[in-house]
Amino acid sequence: MMGAHRFKQMGCGVLAGILSFWLSSAEAQAQNADGLIRRVVDSERSANQNDHPNWLYLEEIRTPNDDTLQWVAATQHGEVRRIFEKDHQRISDAKQRDAIQSFLHDPKAQKKEIEEDQHDAQQIDDFLKLLPVAFHWTQTNSDATNTTLHFEPDPSFHPPTREARVFASMVGDVMVDNQQLRVRSMSGRLVHDVTFGGGLLGRLKEGSSFSLEQAQTGPSLWQLTVIHVHLDGNALLFKSVSLEEDDERTKFEMESPSITLEQAADVVMRQVE
Repeated sequence: MMGAHRFKQMGCGVLAGILSFWLSSAEAQAQNADGLIRRVVDSERSANQNDHPNWLYLEEIRTPNDDTLQWVAATQHGEVRRIFEKDHQRISDAKQRDAIQSFLHDPKAQKKEIEEDQHDAQQIDDFLKLLPVAFHWTQTNSDATNTTLHFEPDPSFHPPTREARVFASMVGDVMVDNQQLRVRSMSGRLVHDVTFGGGLLGRLKEGSSFSLEQAQTGPSLWQLTVIHVHLDGNALLFKSVSLEEDDERTKFEMESPSITLEQAADVVMRQVE
């Protein structure tokens, strides 16, 4: 029979082998997760830079102080919005047309909207660039269609901006479309308070969260369909800054790439409420 010493040696060898296999598997999984999120970020950034279709869609925005239901038609010169319901009260057709005509004859308002869209696009790009460098990634689920990745803050990352400090303090999950390498959904929440100026210049509270969903709305084209933002905190001079918004977009329809603001106005006014 095998001696006790020999048995112990073999037991230790088996344990070491299992541990080595587990560590190498965990390392390989982490590398796979890191590689996947980098490819997804490249795919999302490329789409944001190169795909600029004009969409018509129905949008519902809910905030603590205001609910809005509107048709939106995008053009290369801005978006025409037909707001037909506010706080569950219908707005008359005449007021809807007046608001649209006011926008069509206001170059400053059009310029402001384009600048805001460009600012939002830059913020999205900055956020995407953070994903591979600000977090540790692990794969938590995968099937033939989707892969789910979990992210947690990387303690060695040094955020370069205030926005980066907020994002880099979150944990969450990302569901990825395996075939097109696009984000199907993402959610995150703050794991601790984030303060600015020791709390004097601002504070975002632990538990603040966001989530979003994307869906394919055309051949190789994806759009945001759901956005939930629930951030709580205090701003300069301790004024309350509660950003609470739920945004849902449906009924996507592609418009002409050369559609004008005037044509977009006609399109939104023809939509059935």
